[in-house]
Amino acid sequence: MNTYNISVFTENNIGILNRITIIFTRRHVNIHSITASECEEDGIYRYTIVIKNSEEQVIKIVNQIEKLVDVIKAFYYEDKDVVYQELALYKLPYETFKNQKINILLKRNDARIISIDEKFVTLEKTGNPEEIFELFQILKPLGVFEYVKSGRVAISKPMKTLKEFLT
Repeated sequence: MNTYNISVFTENNIGILNRITIIFTRRHVNIHSITASECEEDGIYRYTIVIKNSEEQVIKIVNQIEKLVDVIKAFYYEDKDVVYQELALYKLPYETFKNQKINILLKRNDARIISIDEKFVTLEKTGNPEEIFELFQILKPLGVFEYVKSGRVAISKPMKTLKEFLT
């Protein structure tokens, strides 16, 4: 099984995300991550869905998604065909940052402080899932209060534009 990135372009209508995810549920396919946002075209939303499955199954899913009324177009890509990033936030005890070694650790891992409170500090890390998890493992012994990461945000390498499918 390979990792696939499915990009779904839809009109911004209530319930479309539910109808899309039902397709995965019916086929017993686990969604590893999902993100939604406006795209480069006004009034159109992009859903980026990451799954692990066979290409044959992914093709069936994409074809079924495209049959939905509010869906404009759906594409699928392997990881090698997209540029992607994820974002993570880590909440650590304030006392941890009294040690200067933490600043070296942050620089080495391209992480940054985004919030300082009297009891905790919040860090941000953008990168691939492996880098994000690696930093989590490094920070864990320091007492991570909270850890959360986003779904994947991806742009395809092939120069397919949505405009080609809108005309």
